[in-house]
Amino acid sequence: MKLWGGRFTKETNQLVHNFNASLSFDQKFYHQDIEGSIAHVKMLAKQGILTTEDRDAIIEGLEGIRRDLESRALAFTAEHEDIHSFVEAVLTERIGEAGKRLHTGRSRNDQVALDMKLYTRDEIDELDGLVKSLLEELLKLMEENLDTYMPGFTHLQKAQPITLAHHMGAYFEMFDRDRSRLSDIRKRMNYCPLGSGALAGTTYPLDREYTAELLGFDGPTLNSMDSVADRDYVIELLSALSTIAMHLSRFCEEIIIWNTNEYQFVEIDDSYSTGSSIMPQKKNPDIAELIRGKTGRVYGALVSILTTMKGIPLAYNKDMQEDKELTFDAIDTVKGCLALFTGMISSMTFKKDAMEASAKNGFTNATDAADYLVNHGVAFRDAHGIVGQLVLYCIEKGIALDDMSLEEFQAISPVFEEDIYDAISMQTCVKKRMTIGAPGQDAMKKVIEACRERLEK
Repeated sequence: MKLWGGRFTKETNQLVHNFNASLSFDQKFYHQDIEGSIAHVKMLAKQGILTTEDRDAIIEGLEGIRRDLESRALAFTAEHEDIHSFVEAVLTERIGEAGKRLHTGRSRNDQVALDMKLYTRDEIDELDGLVKSLLEELLKLMEENLDTYMPGFTHLQKAQPITLAHHMGAYFEMFDRDRSRLSDIRKRMNYCPLGSGALAGTTYPLDREYTAELLGFDGPTLNSMDSVADRDYVIELLSALSTIAMHLSRFCEEIIIWNTNEYQFVEIDDSYSTGSSIMPQKKNPDIAELIRGKTGRVYGALVSILTTMKGIPLAYNKDMQEDKELTFDAIDTVKGCLALFTGMISSMTFKKDAMEASAKNGFTNATDAADYLVNHGVAFRDAHGIVGQLVLYCIEKGIALDDMSLEEFQAISPVFEEDIYDAISMQTCVKKRMTIGAPGQDAMKKVIEACRERLEK
């Protein structure tokens, strides 16, 4: 069944039909299409455009179609162009003449705009739940690792000692911002396009506010041309998904590095690892690598929709059909990555002794040794040079700063006293920095409390 065949005298070429059809992918939002149609006919009946008998017959028919699709008693068939024509054809076949009245006062243009908004909104809610689960796991790791010491890095070089809780907290902030972006998109897009018609509204006395209310929108859209031509919310969502994927990829990159024999900071659980077909000793971080790799796929969806939309004049154009497959794929990809990543880090073992030893052996407390000298009256520039000599000495001897004797310290600078060892201990280095904003254990507890409050809002 075609919704537009009356003006044509020839059947559509089969290749043209196949190229033009979207049912193979837009069947994904059959639930939203039926939900929107039910709200539409309720509004039509309220306005006296449909009789209550037609309304009830159409709603009963639509709910029957939804049940049969969900139970797979009804299958999609290739002769239908899209989900809209499929639903209307099956409805008319089942309830007769009343089914032909379903499309009164609307166009496929505002119908598909509505379906895409409803689908996107539902998916944002699911994505928000997945990001929240990840944040909860990060909070748990933060709470469990307040005194797990490790090196902090800049330029992938050991820089200063930190705690694993501090490191996990950085990712908490990233994913918390991701959640905020999803919330912003949902709020901004939550206006109902139905009633805009093809582009210039309709002559029927529709109650668009009522339709919007039925569907959980904040109100109707205000410009009918923009309503059918707008895919900004899709672009915003794909941008947010790209940022989530980027954050996951950065985290995965660190896990992959930490999992190497050279670092041995973590051990990925067997259930999230794979082996080699030829090398029996291998345990590969394939899930982390795949998540890192799929980031490019999500980026591709964003670039694709931006490229599609950049040259389209007002209002609706068929190009916009290209918004669906790539958006569906990006959403499914990120949802899968979030679920797998959360499972992976929740089952991962952190090797605390190796982390602390790496921090000690990487001169991460060198800055604290310089601060010690400054606090004892040495100018910072001179202190910087003295500690540089200490580091060179340790490299030559193959030892850490903590391993130097007091005599060795004093041979380079007589300012050093016995209390230098407390000043450069991991615990002291981390604790001192709480006064300048980088959380020590006590401050990190307050940070965790603040994070939990944000998460529970």
